[in-house]
Amino acid sequence: MSEKTFDLGWGDEEEPETTADTLTAVDTTRDAQRQQTQAQLIAEHVEAAVEAARPGLDKIPDPVEPAGDGDLTADEKERLDLCIGGVDLLSTAFWVAGKSLDTMATGRLFRRLPHKLEPERYYETIEEWAWLEHGIKQSRCSKLRAAWPLGEVLSARGYNAPEGQVRELVPLKNRYGLNAGVAMYEVAVQQYGADKVTAGGLRDLVKLLPEELALQDDEDADQIARMLQGVVENAEPKELPASTGIPAAVRRSVDRRALALADTLNRSRIPRAEVERHLLEAFADPEDTTVFDAVLERMRKQKQPK
Repeated sequence: MSEKTFDLGWGDEEEPETTADTLTAVDTTRDAQRQQTQAQLIAEHVEAAVEAARPGLDKIPDPVEPAGDGDLTADEKERLDLCIGGVDLLSTAFWVAGKSLDTMATGRLFRRLPHKLEPERYYETIEEWAWLEHGIKQSRCSKLRAAWPLGEVLSARGYNAPEGQVRELVPLKNRYGLNAGVAMYEVAVQQYGADKVTAGGLRDLVKLLPEELALQDDEDADQIARMLQGVVENAEPKELPASTGIPAAVRRSVDRRALALADTLNRSRIPRAEVERHLLEAFADPEDTTVFDAVLERMRKQKQPK
């Protein structure tokens, strides 16, 4: 009987590697599909976030009559939030417009824009383009261009500074640099509170500064703010001439007493206006009539016949 050789193998020797390659390819395909799905979800989330953040009139609810005289309904509260957000965009819009104008002007990006009234030629200045295309006067264009850097930095610091407030600081920024303007706003926040800063308050603080400030180029806004805070606290307000009804001797006595008060409070000096303000507040205090009573007694004595 001849011997027979039986092949009991399950395939050729290359088959195990082929199977492993197949499994690897399946895993790779699954990973690619998973990554593609994740990327699609991320893109959808980003698109939704961009749409939610996009400003526009279509996002502001139309005016309707109130639901009642009492507390706001849930729908009214939602409408209120949308409206407040729309108003808050106003300050940001100023700086977006200002920066856009400045970028266009600096790079002369308008140089190939056809003139609105004379299409055969191009705009020659940013002011010409801004006025004819958007009704922005030359003076306003200049103010927007000058103010946007301050508005941008203050916004980054969390302040919603209106255009009128920032304009009060532009001369300071033009003279001493951007950080000086930012620092002055920080001083105003310390003086009045972040929610009580006004254009008038900023104007008053700037008036207290001397004609020349010793500012270093390498100082940051916070360093400058600390210096300006000290300047403001020790500044002599620009007051009207003293009333001739107050004798000079009395004014000198007031100044001496103010110096004594400053020593007690560990301050270098106290402006006369600050003393007067405290005196008037104490005189008008309905709960503590000490000053009022003292003034009353002095006036009674002066009226008594000698």
